[in-house]
Amino acid sequence: MPLHPDIARVLASLPAPPPGPLNPEAMRAGEESQVPPLAARLPLRSVTDTIADEIPVRVYTPVEPGADGVLVYFHGGAFFLGSLETHDHVARSLARESGLTVVSVGYRRAPEHAFPAGLDDCYAAVRWAAEHLAQDGAPLAIAGDSSGGTFVAAVAAMAHDDGFDRITHQVMFYPSLDLDFDVDRYVSLRENAVGYGLETAALKPFNAFYLDSGADPADPLVSPIKRADLTGLPPALIVTAEYDPMRDEGEDYGRRLKEAGVAATVSRYPGAGHGFVQHFSWIPAYHRVFEETAAFLKGEA
Repeated sequence: MPLHPDIARVLASLPAPPPGPLNPEAMRAGEESQVPPLAARLPLRSVTDTIADEIPVRVYTPVEPGADGVLVYFHGGAFFLGSLETHDHVARSLARESGLTVVSVGYRRAPEHAFPAGLDDCYAAVRWAAEHLAQDGAPLAIAGDSSGGTFVAAVAAMAHDDGFDRITHQVMFYPSLDLDFDVDRYVSLRENAVGYGLETAALKPFNAFYLDSGADPADPLVSPIKRADLTGLPPALIVTAEYDPMRDEGEDYGRRLKEAGVAATVSRYPGAGHGFVQHFSWIPAYHRVFEETAAFLKGEA
């Protein structure tokens, strides 16, 4: 199907990006200015900011908890954007639909913090949640969008290699899994190069802060699709978007997980581009992603 008309209308209304190099401070401020006031956000039983082993986290308790489990969420933003605030609505929807306690992680970002600071924060937050919030035998899931999806795949691998077997599910929304941006690697990099929000030419400059901080695209913790052995990883839900340049790497990773014997579901959302969970989940067809995630976490999908 064509790009969803509501998405197309919004994209057409956006101003052209300013010339010159990316300015992290200005871009972060622009994102934060779009966050709705607290009174306009989805109400839950409680939302609490706290510190998990020196890492800022926000803990969301749903109105009617459905289980004793925990979902640890890593926001996206090309490793230098995004925050607890910009993705607050995503975490709230995940909590409401899943019935799980959601822990959103305010990890350290590039360029101020070199690799692997953000990744280490995400893994430490999962270990903290396992110790302080998750009940024995209850789900301990991890989820993330875009670069947060990168961290999901990397954290799952780190936990497996460490013998930490508490992670029960991994959910990746349009993940960035291959930071080698050769446009010939995946068909979607050419098919969806221009006109759908995130453009292929922007991938290198947007990820440059992370790569310049010491993240090597050949490292499987940076490009999880380069991990040779995917056996033993937790069951996965990988959500992709029809018009995302990174669509094919997510779907290829799902295929490889299945080949390795991992229970993996790949779900492509038609008419959507990269970032639809963060920016367009107000559209009913795309809000369904939270219901699909909840069904996966409950073993109903």
